[in-house]
Amino acid sequence: MSGWEALILGLVQGLTEYLPVSSSGHLEIGNYLLGIQGESNLLFTVLVHGATVLSTIVVLWAEIWSLIKNFFRFQWNEEMEYVCKIFVSMIPVLFVGVFLKDYVEELFGNGLLVVGCMLLVTAILLAFSYFAKPRSKEKIGWKDAFIIGVAQACAVMPGLSRSGSTIATGLLLGCKKEKIAQFSFIMVIIPILGEMFLDIVGGDFAAAAQEGIPATSLLIGFFAAFISGCVACKWMLNIVKKGKLIWFAVYCAIIGIAAIVLPLLQA
Repeated sequence: MSGWEALILGLVQGLTEYLPVSSSGHLEIGNYLLGIQGESNLLFTVLVHGATVLSTIVVLWAEIWSLIKNFFRFQWNEEMEYVCKIFVSMIPVLFVGVFLKDYVEELFGNGLLVVGCMLLVTAILLAFSYFAKPRSKEKIGWKDAFIIGVAQACAVMPGLSRSGSTIATGLLLGCKKEKIAQFSFIMVIIPILGEMFLDIVGGDFAAAAQEGIPATSLLIGFFAAFISGCVACKWMLNIVKKGKLIWFAVYCAIIGIAAIVLPLLQA
């Protein structure tokens, strides 16, 4: 992987992790167009996901620190309740990670058909959440947290946007725009860190590292994903508040159709 390829893929990961257009789907499309394959790509993917987690922590540091500080007071308060709801939202993705991990991994690197179809599903979900007008709630409930967690678990499919699925689901449940956006970004931190830890402990990370990607390419990809992730995170928080997700639905529909048609034209 060259420095330019790492820069492009790092920017793609950073921008699309928060925008509701599927970072996994765009990385699959990027790898396809650049002709990048192999176990070494796992190493790069783990690093750029770590970079976007770091960007979330940086952008939402005040909120995250307040939650951590109040949680460890071990007193039932608003912050403790919020953190517990984050844990509830992680139950579905934990189930997928434990029991369906191998099946999900088989969907990656097998062409763009699944990616294209899931991008179309993302487009439909975003459009539906835009036109639906449910009754607004003051805060995210326990049941809401679990259902949003189910949406996040489904979004392990390449092309099905995690942020798009969780935010759209929250909006359909009547959660306030600014609250569901922040909840969506914070709830992903622990699952991504947990997945990185399992890759390292399981030896997949070490096996990928042995294939070799230049250290400069890894650094370029990491910082590209981190910087673009910070920009995209702030941008997405403002976009959700203004309720303009419909344009991302149009974008996902166009890219989804292109992902399905492109391999057919090259066959």
